[in-house]
Amino acid sequence: MEKTSKVVLLTGASGGLGTQMANHLYKSGYTLALHCHLSEIEIPESEKVQHFQADLGNPDEISAMVDAIVAVFGRLDVLINNAGVSRNGVSWKADIEDWDETIAVNLTAPFLMGKYCIPHMRKNNWGRIINITSVVAQTGFIGTAAYAASKAGLLGLTKTWSKELAAFGISANNLALGYFNTGMIDEVPADIQKEIIDAIPLKKLGDPSSINTALDYILEENSLYFTGQTLNLNGGMY
Repeated sequence: MEKTSKVVLLTGASGGLGTQMANHLYKSGYTLALHCHLSEIEIPESEKVQHFQADLGNPDEISAMVDAIVAVFGRLDVLINNAGVSRNGVSWKADIEDWDETIAVNLTAPFLMGKYCIPHMRKNNWGRIINITSVVAQTGFIGTAAYAASKAGLLGLTKTWSKELAAFGISANNLALGYFNTGMIDEVPADIQKEIIDAIPLKKLGDPSSINTALDYILEENSLYFTGQTLNLNGGMY
């Protein structure tokens, strides 16, 4: 199947890394269903690009969005669960509301996205699911209890999907990201950014181009044997 025939649903397409991925996928020729919540998406709508707004903390809005995408494009081939939130605070001081929101957006929403997208992939016996997780899920980091737990949950979800979906030509993988020069890093104070960079063996923040390279491989027609995996892009930081 040609790239131009494949429909990619990218959540969080208005954020820093989401914008980078959306632009790369657009230039690569895919048809794009770009999700946002409150922020605007950079790539304008066209015959091959449509914007879809939804609060990923609301299951009904997730279901309605997937229905709307299939109504517009007639199919859905790739799901990239990129949207995420982070509410920082040491665990014994964290508010339960922040915990609930983080789990809802970072873990429950990807599960629901899969629940509603997978049946459309199964119809065509082809699909790719990519969950964007984090090095923090593997190492932990002070003040990120909810975020680390939510991203760690994606590791188990992805392994389960890979086993459930192998017979249908659908792969499921994680991209576990370290610290990049765009996205959530913008919310980190400069002194903490310096500490993070010092802890990275390559001594620099990542460039989104490495994410694009990983996407290209996973989305390849012949990449199905690569499934249930976590590809670490973190500059050697473990």
